[in-house]
Amino acid sequence: MKCKNFFKTMTAAICAASLLMAGCGSDKAADDTIKIGAIGEMTGGNASYGTSMMRGFKLAVKEINANGGVNGKKLVLVEADTKSEPAEAANAMSKLINQDKVPMVAGIFTSSSAIAACNISETAKIPYLAIGATNPSVTLAKDGSTKPNTFRVCFIDPFQGTVGANFVTNELKAKKAALYIDNSSDYSKGLADFFKKSFTANGGSIVIEEAYLQKDTDFKAVLTKIKAANPEVIYVPGYYEEVGKIVKQARELGIDVPIVGGDGWDSPKLPEIAGAAALNNTYFTNHYSADSDSAESKAFVTAFEKEYKQKPDAPAVLGYDGIKLLADAIKRAGSVEPAKVAKALAETKAFSAVTGSLGLNEKHDAVKSVTIIEFKDGKQAYRTTVKP
Repeated sequence: MKCKNFFKTMTAAICAASLLMAGCGSDKAADDTIKIGAIGEMTGGNASYGTSMMRGFKLAVKEINANGGVNGKKLVLVEADTKSEPAEAANAMSKLINQDKVPMVAGIFTSSSAIAACNISETAKIPYLAIGATNPSVTLAKDGSTKPNTFRVCFIDPFQGTVGANFVTNELKAKKAALYIDNSSDYSKGLADFFKKSFTANGGSIVIEEAYLQKDTDFKAVLTKIKAANPEVIYVPGYYEEVGKIVKQARELGIDVPIVGGDGWDSPKLPEIAGAAALNNTYFTNHYSADSDSAESKAFVTAFEKEYKQKPDAPAVLGYDGIKLLADAIKRAGSVEPAKVAKALAETKAFSAVTGSLGLNEKHDAVKSVTIIEFKDGKQAYRTTVKP
């Protein structure tokens, strides 16, 4: 009996020691890395955004780690898919925080999903950096106060809408506009509102205002009404999947006036859906142009094309800038402690990004330029840049 007890005791001790050593090993591995939650629209109707954004994330992580990491540690991405749905975005954020235990999160290009996701991160007091979500409500609470743990690397819609309206007024010389809005999107409704306010302040008039929903496919009945209103320009602040179909069907109906939109247009899928010829005489406001002649942009475009064999779009470059900004904040904070990283992000001034120098204001919004892109035979062409 004593012998048996002895062996039982020794076996238990060995098991305990093994578990302790395994734990120590995992702790050491964890001590050598910094986890960043990478959340995006990897599937669903906006998958082009998430795919490009994640590629930008990975390129930035690759470069940072090749140069020694951050504070001597390597960055590791922990991915989660929003499935292009706000409810799924909230679930994905919850998984990253509660199961994967990430100390910070970056991602999401669409505003409705970003708003749903940051409700989770704010409650958990985990810093979240939105990548392309431009609606003001992403960083602002319902009472108008700034959300303490939510930030963004992109400009916001009040500025984007104003730039779009001024371009239509001053460059296209249009006085009568039609609005065609995605009524299921916070982004589309907000951007349309800011465009409308600026355009009418410029002396223009909205001759007709119509709405559609995400996943709609047949727009001809409404486009026929819009054509009858005889606008000089149509403003469509939507996402590429529906915008492509709207542009294609508008041209099929003989609508040849300029069609203008926002950064939600930026996807290599748009020319595939609309057709190259249909996109002639269309324009959109965006975060950058791959044709920019800045040294930072040229280096990024070269590296991205080498890695992925295609030109980067806005989600890709914003994803890249986002990870670089987070790495900079971690370095300045000297820690991955969420409160310290959030404080460092809030203090960002004149950070050198591919999309231009940016700082975060008191509302945690990026103050930066807007680029206007024109389509020529299905290809994006740089038109101009408007500074804040």
